[in-house]
Parts: sequence; structure tokens; C-alpha cells
Amino acid sequence: MARCAVDTGSWAWLGIALGTFITACGGDDGAGATSSGGKVVDAVTYYRDVKPILDARCTGCHSGTGIAPFSLEGHDAAATWAPHIKRAVVDRTMPPWPADSACAEYVGDRSLSEQQIQTIAAWADGGAAAGDPAAEGPPLEPLERSELARVDLTLEMPVEYTPQEEPDDYRCFVIDWPEESTRYVTGFGIRPGAERVVHHVIAYAAAPEQLADVEALDASDPGPGYSCFGGPGIRPRWLGAWVPGAGDTGFPPGTGIRIEPGSRLIVQVHYNTLAAGKLPDRSAIDLMLESSVEREGSVQPWANPAWLSGDSMMIPAFESDVVHRWGAEPSRALAGGEPIEIHIAGLHMHTLGSRARLEIERADGSSECVVDIPRWSFHWQGGYTLVEPKVLNPGDRLSLECHWDNTPENQPIIDGQPRVPRDVVWGEGTTDEMCLSTFYMTPR
Repeated sequence: MARCAVDTGSWAWLGIALGTFITACGGDDGAGATSSGGKVVDAVTYYRDVKPILDARCTGCHSGTGIAPFSLEGHDAAATWAPHIKRAVVDRTMPPWPADSACAEYVGDRSLSEQQIQTIAAWADGGAAAGDPAAEGPPLEPLERSELARVDLTLEMPVEYTPQEEPDDYRCFVIDWPEESTRYVTGFGIRPGAERVVHHVIAYAAAPEQLADVEALDASDPGPGYSCFGGPGIRPRWLGAWVPGAGDTGFPPGTGIRIEPGSRLIVQVHYNTLAAGKLPDRSAIDLMLESSVEREGSVQPWANPAWLSGDSMMIPAFESDVVHRWGAEPSRALAGGEPIEIHIAGLHMHTLGSRARLEIERADGSSECVVDIPRWSFHWQGGYTLVEPKVLNPGDRLSLECHWDNTPENQPIIDGQPRVPRDVVWGEGTTDEMCLSTFYMTPR
């Protein structure tokens, strides 16, 4: 399931109370079931128990118009996929929320509670009973969607583009920056032109001194934009990311990302053609701007500089759990020894990644988790907004740890065949790897 996603607002919900009778629940008519002790209890049914969960977290993508490859709207459709739904929610691969919610409290956490997972599992195990449509359970409280207070500038992709690679096509589009004075981006949103194929979008700002490299990349690839599976090919400033179902992203009040006149935006779009085929797209980015802010924010990449060249981040072939870890003091490196606040954080690896973690090692010897992704998926990446920012004081270290599986079973498909394992190091390409965090920070 997907598109159960909104990137703002924390939530909690009520679920049905399940006891030891779970494994005995069933009955196609939803009238009831008998537990091992002989007590008659209500079976878990679609309309009363499961539909509210699917409607709130799944059918945004799993619908006739969503990006997912099949619909979960209505009992018949959901019942057909019941075993697959159970497996996905028990494995916590769906709804797509890779971050471990035990690490920190995030705005818009769309993961299911253990109670909800048990409800769906019991329904699938009990025969996916429909129950009484007239007894439909109350809708769950939706996640609050973030919306920009206003839109000051909308920039479209220069031309329409139809995905060429299947099922995944990563394309970067260069957009002129029209502002003639220094401006600060205080919020942004993405408007996908073809929602059924736009899997995610990342927006970057390339400074004027990077334009020659940007133009060379754009000119090197025929057609609109250029291919950019591993990244944009340079190291521009990040503005932010969007995934299906996400609301707009507003930075904390009084903060924003500076963009100088003469810059260019690079918009990376990940297209997935499984659900709808090769549909033409012309996505746009909405921006909220200010001429000045109280605190300048920035999206900071965080990785061991030594990893970026040579073989110091070696991932040997046929190894199932290769680990690299690194840490440093952000306040010393980025703020001249003054405290900083982290508001949004994310992690980035390529296809061999298995898990990753970003944590604070406090000067007093304690540690504090920022983002932990125990089951890495290259296809679900994004930033996680912290309900409360993490403050890093002088002496605190920010540590990054990545794990990779470089065995034959975890190889990317190249030209229709899994790649033969080989030694891998840091790089921008499809068959390279990275261990990178990005976070939106401001001075304390």
C-alpha cells in the first residue's frame, strides 16, 4: 500500500481490542466466531474494522487513479489482496514509512500501530469477511495536511517529458531562477503533472558558479533533462523532497534557504510506470518566498569526506553486512562552535543498502536517535520532520552508520539481469553506493 502519506501532523488512533481469540476469528458473513474457550466474539470484518484503516492509509495510492499497481477500494478488491496486505503490514513495508517510530517522534508518521496490524492480520486469516456495510466503522482521524500560507512563485518543468525507462526512470530537469535579488525559500510544494507515474521529486538549487557543470550535464543527454539515477551529478543545495500523498513543506517560522540571483533549480523526478505506463508529465514546484529571515536555514549533507574518493568506503563483493560509521561535531564544523537545531533529517543510500541510522552522541556519553531506517528501500526516501528539533551543543557528535548487503540476492537489475556482485565504493552512478544524511538546520 502507498500514498497513505502526509508529511505533517502526528496522530494516534483507536483500534479494535483483540485478545487470544484472534486466530479463531473468521466467518464470511461476519456474524461472529467462537474462541477456544467457547465464548462467542465478533469476527474482524472489512466494513467495521479494516475499511477505516485502508481508507486512511492506503487507498490514496491504491485506487483507480493512484500510483499503486492495484486498487484496494471496496471489499471485493481488498479481499482479493488480503494475504498480500497482511504480509506487507506485518513486514512493515506498507504503508511506506521506512523510519522507525521508536527512534523519534516525527510529524506525519504514517506507520500503522501494532493494534492496526493485528486487526488486518486477523481479518486476512479469518477469510477476509465483509461484514455489514451498514455497520461501517467510523473514519480514522486523518493526518493533518500541510499547506503553504501562500504561493509566491510557481516554476514548471521546461517541457513535457514522457518516461522512457521501465519501470523506473530518474530524470533531472533544469529550471531558470527568475528572481533578480536574493530571496529565501520558506516553504515549497510539488504539483505532479501525472500523479500516477510520479513516484518522488527532489528539488535542488545550483549556485551561479555551478552553472557550467549543470549546462554540460543537460547538454550531454538528448531529450528533455538528463538521466540522474544516483543524483543530480553535482553537489547543489537541497531544497527538499516530495513523495505521493505528501503535503507542502514549510520551514520553521522565521527561517528559510537563501537563493542568489542567477541560480538554477534542478528538479529530480522519479517516474514509476508499473501502474499507468508511460504517461507524459510536466510537474511544477510551488514556492513561498521572503526577502529576509531571522535565521538562515540550510539543508546540510553529512558524510565522511574521505568516503567520497578512493576506496575508504569499500563494500566488498559477496559480503552480507558491510558496515561503515563516521561522526563529527556539527556545531564546530557548521556554526563556529555555536549550538544548532536539526528540524528535518533524512538518509540516502543506493540499491545495496540494508539499514541506516543517524544519531547524536552527547558530550556526556549518552546518545539520542535522530533517524533510524531498519529496512532500507531505495524507492522510499524522504525527509522526516521532527516534532521537536534536536539541539546539538558544542561537544556533541552527529554519527552516521550504514549497512549494505552485497550478496547475489541483493543485486540491482541491469539490462534485465541481476548484476554479479563486485567491490563497490562511493559514486554517483547506478552501480555505485553512498552513505549520506541530509538535514535542515538553523542556528540555535
